[in-house]
Amino acid sequence: MQDPIDVTPGTIVVYSDIWCSFAHIAVHRLHEARRRARLDEQVRFDHRAFPLELLNGGPSPRSGTDSEVGRMASMEPGAGWQLWQSPDWLYPTTTLPALEAVQAAKAQGLDASERLDLALRKAFWAESRCVGDRAVILDCAKAAGVDAAHIAEALDDGRARRTLSDQAETAATDRVNCSPHLFFADGGDVANPGIEVGWAGDYGVGWPEVASDDPSVYDAIIRRAAA
Repeated sequence: MQDPIDVTPGTIVVYSDIWCSFAHIAVHRLHEARRRARLDEQVRFDHRAFPLELLNGGPSPRSGTDSEVGRMASMEPGAGWQLWQSPDWLYPTTTLPALEAVQAAKAQGLDASERLDLALRKAFWAESRCVGDRAVILDCAKAAGVDAAHIAEALDDGRARRTLSDQAETAATDRVNCSPHLFFADGGDVANPGIEVGWAGDYGVGWPEVASDDPSVYDAIIRRAAA
């Protein structure tokens, strides 16, 4: 059953994957724009899964994410970046457990799922941690002030797995174009806000070519959600 992409007022639905560098930029900019506008209590982010490994028929290769770090970091250094520093065998082969944990955290409120989502993104992109590892997911939950025991139970019984599957089914349709894709309560949506990008060569061999980048669109995005 597909996710209906229902968006409540004051909420931005964010379809994305954790190991998508463009989503890492988008989520960082959303948090920063909300903070600048002093709307942390009025605007919430409802994270939903755009699982690249399911849509592409396999995990994202390290060569692909490595090729993106330098270009993306120059656009938004404050998000936190580094080339993979841990042993090769610790590079994650899946983000599904992490995406599932973010959905499970919603039982503690959207603010809890926001914090866990952000902690997992930083763990991967800025700290070279294996976000497919249960222990890392639970450690991120603790660091983010999320009830890690609840997340552990949810991963054990799979209570958020159906939700993740429904979101993945919607992500595979033309309703969701890419990671990240944002949806609003007024019925509008925007994919990869502010960034126009192409690719030189094959993924994992070439590199991203960014034609334009306008971070200021995020201030308008937050105001739109608050309205």
